[in-house]
Amino acid sequence: MSKPKPRHLTKSRFKLALDCPTKLFYTRKEAYENQSETDSFLQGLAQGGFQVEELARMYYPDGIAILGDDWNYDLLAQKTATLLEQENVTIFEAAFLHHGLFIRVDILEKKGNNIKLIEVKAKSIRSANHQSFFNGNGSLGGGWTTFLYDIAFQKFVMQKCYPNWHITSFLKLVDKDATTTVNGLNQFFKVETSSENRTGIIKKEGISVADLGESILTNISVNEEVNYILTENPVDETKSFSELVNYYLENYINDTKIKTAIGLHCKGCEYYSEDITSETKSGFHECWQEQLQLTHEAINQPKSYDVWFNPAKNALDDGRYFMNQLTENDFNIKPEAGKLSRSERQWLQIEKEINKDTTPYIDLDNLRDELASWKYPLNFIDFETTAVAIPFLKNLRPYEQLAFQFSHHIVYEDGRVEHHNEYLNTEIGVFPNFHFIRALKESISVNDGSIFRYHNHENTIVNVIYNQLQNSNEEDKNDLMDFIQSISHSTNSSSANWTGDRDMIDLQRTVVNYYYDPITGGSNSIKAILPAVLHSSTFLQKKYKKPIGELNLTSKNFNNSHVFLHMENGIVVSPYKNLPPIFEGFDYETLEEAAEHASQSVPEIADGGAALFAYGKLQFPEMPTEERDAINQGLLRYCELDTLAMVMIYEYFKDITNQ
Repeated sequence: MSKPKPRHLTKSRFKLALDCPTKLFYTRKEAYENQSETDSFLQGLAQGGFQVEELARMYYPDGIAILGDDWNYDLLAQKTATLLEQENVTIFEAAFLHHGLFIRVDILEKKGNNIKLIEVKAKSIRSANHQSFFNGNGSLGGGWTTFLYDIAFQKFVMQKCYPNWHITSFLKLVDKDATTTVNGLNQFFKVETSSENRTGIIKKEGISVADLGESILTNISVNEEVNYILTENPVDETKSFSELVNYYLENYINDTKIKTAIGLHCKGCEYYSEDITSETKSGFHECWQEQLQLTHEAINQPKSYDVWFNPAKNALDDGRYFMNQLTENDFNIKPEAGKLSRSERQWLQIEKEINKDTTPYIDLDNLRDELASWKYPLNFIDFETTAVAIPFLKNLRPYEQLAFQFSHHIVYEDGRVEHHNEYLNTEIGVFPNFHFIRALKESISVNDGSIFRYHNHENTIVNVIYNQLQNSNEEDKNDLMDFIQSISHSTNSSSANWTGDRDMIDLQRTVVNYYYDPITGGSNSIKAILPAVLHSSTFLQKKYKKPIGELNLTSKNFNNSHVFLHMENGIVVSPYKNLPPIFEGFDYETLEEAAEHASQSVPEIADGGAALFAYGKLQFPEMPTEERDAINQGLLRYCELDTLAMVMIYEYFKDITNQ
């Protein structure tokens, strides 16, 4: 049984209140908890924040860490106060307690009364170009406000405890202008869920600052920004910063629920739950019921903010919270020739919700023309990549992309489906990108048919590799760069401009232009579209209910008895749900969701998913061979299914257009 948490306003609760003050009421009530500690832990690992924190501490070899007794705030504050009696000291996780306010500081440097408050984040910045976090109009921006308020709150509490201190504030961030100068830097900080360390990271024994090479972290002064927050409190000009803190504290201590108006902050609420029992509740539903006097079922209606690519802020401000309250006047609907425009698609989603129309929309004529433009044999490819804060290899920048896996399906004009090729390189200490692109070139060059990706990721990655090749000494770099140009188009990061003769076709764009199914809820991810087409298509159901051995299909990772499509109570079960987890303890969906949530703070890992965790785990040499082989096999199965999912979507489109 977990120890009860003291009733103090901590910096994590302060940040939660900034997003939505109502959430303070739910933080101590276990019946409302929806996001488990495991979820939070996985998100921290995905962001690389825990590893970055341990790396940052390495640069303070005399630093003293205050560990353990996490919920004994008085003891932690006493330990800190004792250490602070020294004239000069560096403390990790220094604790400060003042009349119900409690914080812990990542790194505190004390030299007399001069104090450096250092907050460590895995978020990246280009130090060479950074001036400040103020916008041109003098306001804070760029997605940094929450981080800056976090530091302001820490300084506020520290100053209350030690009024005579002169405190300067810093963000220690990952520097994308830096390059690693040593191999295996990431592997110095092993992820270990059983570690007693709060971060779950075990440092390699015997490493010193010299082993780290040149630093990939940078200290960014945020004194001006923090002082601006403390004096102006821009998030709520009706209260001073001190008044805001006391307002949160008093309501939290008194267990008073602060009523927060419904808004965009409700989307993704941590206290949303559909599993309502006598012991579990949904804070989200309770909050909306109190304000709107609606039933639980009524609140489950699709919301205004669920409209695809539409923040719906104006509607929410007007008190129109549900999709069926929107009208055509909310959208400047502009048709586009030959496809659904964005505004048309948005209104289509709303219209089907208002009319309770669950049938898919298909622009058959234009979809038929699109399919007719494709050249057989058709090539479907999917990449798995990783981008981490602390690179695995020397000469790489933080969050520089590594491409370590692809899958390649070919569909022939006669309907044959072949899992033609795959590539996987998780070898420790090997830069995979150039091997990857050579293998892809060899695989794709077997024919001159159309090539398909799903969304932008594959095009982005080959552009990254193009730039890496340009700066390399590879003997075949010109051939490889020519190949990349032939199958892609340039992005803003590329020094040249091109559009290849076989520029990869974005199958997601085909979906967006010609198809909408209400089952998807507006999502166009392949994980949403695949179940939708399987649900609609009797052709796909009939075909993929059969084992592989009875299909006109080859596979490299599934035996002939494997069946991709199962039904439960007449409802299609996504083929992804029938696959075993990539590694023990966490299923595929849990890892994907954790990476997706983590990418909201660290956008560089937006396309990481479960592969991000798997590749990172495979880079540690002490992993048993049996476990390593099992993870590799899991990666191969999932990547093969990604390209087969694309094939299934194509087959659905081909069937309904009678192509």
